[in-house]
Amino acid sequence: MNKNYLFEVSWEVCNKVGGINTVIVSKTPYLVRHYKENYCLIGPHLPEKAVAEFQEKIPPDKLHHIFERLHGEGIVCHYGRWLINDNPSTILVDYTGYTKKNNDIKARLWEEYKIDSLGTYFHDFDEPILWGHAVGRLLEEICQSYKRKKVAQFHEWLSCGALLYLKMRKVKIGTVFTTHATMLGRTLAGNNVDLYNLLGKIDPEEEAYNWNMAAKHQVERVSAHVCDVFTTVSEITAIEAEHFLKKKPDILLFNGIDLKNHPSFDEVAVKHRLYREKIKDFIQYYFFPYYSFDLDNTLIYFISGRYEFHNKGLDVFIQALGKLNQKLKNEKSKRSIVVFFWIPADVVRIKPSLSKARAYYDDIKDSINDDIDTIKKKMITCLVSKQSITECRLFSNDFMNQTDKKVLRFLIQGNPPLCTHDLKNEENDPILKSFNEEGLLNRKEDPVKVVFYPIYLTGADSLLDLTYDEAVIGSHLGVFPSYYEPWGYTPLETAALGVASVTTDFSGFGRYLEIDSARDNMGVFVIDMLGKSDRKKVDNLYESLYNFSSLSTDERVRNKVEAQRLSILVDWEILIHNYLKAHQLALERAYR
Repeated sequence: MNKNYLFEVSWEVCNKVGGINTVIVSKTPYLVRHYKENYCLIGPHLPEKAVAEFQEKIPPDKLHHIFERLHGEGIVCHYGRWLINDNPSTILVDYTGYTKKNNDIKARLWEEYKIDSLGTYFHDFDEPILWGHAVGRLLEEICQSYKRKKVAQFHEWLSCGALLYLKMRKVKIGTVFTTHATMLGRTLAGNNVDLYNLLGKIDPEEEAYNWNMAAKHQVERVSAHVCDVFTTVSEITAIEAEHFLKKKPDILLFNGIDLKNHPSFDEVAVKHRLYREKIKDFIQYYFFPYYSFDLDNTLIYFISGRYEFHNKGLDVFIQALGKLNQKLKNEKSKRSIVVFFWIPADVVRIKPSLSKARAYYDDIKDSINDDIDTIKKKMITCLVSKQSITECRLFSNDFMNQTDKKVLRFLIQGNPPLCTHDLKNEENDPILKSFNEEGLLNRKEDPVKVVFYPIYLTGADSLLDLTYDEAVIGSHLGVFPSYYEPWGYTPLETAALGVASVTTDFSGFGRYLEIDSARDNMGVFVIDMLGKSDRKKVDNLYESLYNFSSLSTDERVRNKVEAQRLSILVDWEILIHNYLKAHQLALERAYR
């Protein structure tokens, strides 16, 4: 058993906010395997989250005495198990009784590190710093009581209050700081600044003040310099960190995936057919009231993620789809492509016309299901008697009359909607506006058809009724042309589910695949965008979408196999070693 202790500190322990939660949860079994009971996670105590994520237990004696001492200072610690794989030891720190220290902590950060937190807001900056300082006190006490060597890993600036406290107090513990994306980079990219072309011209301190996030940036920069080991998650973020934080990362900690929790290729093949049929049901009641097309010659593309129109590449994707639509139209292609935008937005309700269409469609299906045994017997009779299978031989006049009435009620004039729901701010919605600008109007003559699906896929949404993973498995291609993506879990998770995907060389995952010497252009398509003009970005993505639409069934199957093979390259079984290397280096530097 490893005799060292590892404490992993993150605001997203028992508190799912973003991708860092996915990173921590998926790699935990591998750290538990290495550190056994000497591994402990530390997060904030948020009662509304803890009730579903955390099982409180009686702490060991040493921790109990530490908790009692901290309680006198206004820090309340809860010991227990996080309800994820392997149920790792977890301490959640309640800092609400510690708020009286807020101004003193901020003053000390200025005196020691010149971190300018004057005028910051409590829930935006002060709260995580306060929590971090309380965690630092906890770790200081632990270091005094536990004699073995200890290392702590801190994720993002939100946990750096603890790191900076430990350094100010000269506590003997190895420290690893991991930035998953620099605060300044995320802010600039989110405000449509051409980040990568301007890196060398940006003054990070000046820009941080311009965007009112100087304190966060300074915490991040100082932490990168004072920690024992500075790490980040990808090559593209390392470049960003070197420019903005003025520190080159010591080690890259690529984000992995726990493949044991994903289906085998044989399982995916079975599930693909099952979930594809459910998606086809949706397509029929969404489009077929207006017109029909050949579902056996239809591909299903999708994009998913937060509604960040530029950062997630929605702008580039919609423009590329516009070009693809025009190209297929000019070729008089028989191929149809239905593109789902699984992007949550503010909704009012499912469009009433769509709810009616589904009800009428289900009524037609029920009519068939009610008579299915009779219909099957008549088909068999036709086959064995060598009679042609005709409508009149399968269905009675009464059945046809009733069904014709139901079909007529199902039909609607006009074009299918662009969105499944009425939106709160529909007239100003960027996705819908871009659909119109690029001629993606869901007309009968449009080979590319779009569906903005602005709710989370829960498996019970009264439309697709599929979970996100099920919807992915039922599709043919996931498209993730992000402009700012320090790592990018979605194309990786899509590949692990046996579905081909598109990413870019802006993405940490995309660049990781390009580094791999065995990389070929199958399974996960990495689009060249870094340093390219806006027009060239659109053209490169369009070409990839068009080429995929031209593949045969066998070629698409080969891409599915290759996608799942590529996901093996980022299995935690392989990538966890970089984490262990970072921990060991931090121990060597702290205890030399």
